[in-house]
Amino acid sequence: MKNKCLFRICVTMVVIFLYLPIFVVIIFAFNKIKSRTLFTGFTLNWFIELFRDRVIISSLFNSFILATLASIIATVIGTLAALQIVKMKSKSQSVVMNLNYIPIVNSDVVMGISLMLLMIFILNVVGGSLGFLTVLIAHITICMPYVVLTVLPKIRQVDPNMLDAALDLGCTPSKAFIKIIFPQITSGIISALVMAFSISFDDFAVSYFTAGSSFQTLPVLIYSMARKRITPKINALFAILLVLILIMLIFMNVLDVRSKKLKNKK
Repeated sequence: MKNKCLFRICVTMVVIFLYLPIFVVIIFAFNKIKSRTLFTGFTLNWFIELFRDRVIISSLFNSFILATLASIIATVIGTLAALQIVKMKSKSQSVVMNLNYIPIVNSDVVMGISLMLLMIFILNVVGGSLGFLTVLIAHITICMPYVVLTVLPKIRQVDPNMLDAALDLGCTPSKAFIKIIFPQITSGIISALVMAFSISFDDFAVSYFTAGSSFQTLPVLIYSMARKRITPKINALFAILLVLILIMLIFMNVLDVRSKKLKNKK
């Protein structure tokens, strides 16, 4: 009984520690005044002010476009890489997977500075400056290892005999992939896409070092605002993003439940 009570207390403390700051941010998004400690009344003015702020909306749009493109490209390349990794011999596979872990375990600051130096070196050769293209390449780079790790287990679950049977029956490799492999790894690809989008959208360090002055993402803007004072408009933005994330999670859970039902029927 004592162990159960201790476990419940620990879980409760963890939940409070994780979610209380989020609730505080949402509550003060509806505060009448700019205070971060005193709630004086309910208002929607900060949401109206948020949509009037062109700088925040522009940075939000930049982050959304960047995360969308980076996640799609990283998912495509990472999935193709995972398909090739499965075909490798055990020793080669081990080497490639260890190389894949390096960007994940490495510090974001180190990755940001390294990618910045690489981009500057390339730009000095071909010409140009840091901007959208450089930060897009950097985000694809940091997202790909997560895609590989997410898709790879799903590919390993596919029965290779099914692919061989499809090829023996006259399917081309591309048709066999679309009809046999792809339906079985779709859930892994969707999970990888969502994870890559989240990593790209939330990234600060890599964006800060590789975006230059011509392109600004939302995390970089919030960092520059935090050095002065965070306004309740940012609280309102966080509240909207939280609602969107909850909707996305519900949508993914519904898709997962439906896919499981279809499998059980088969």
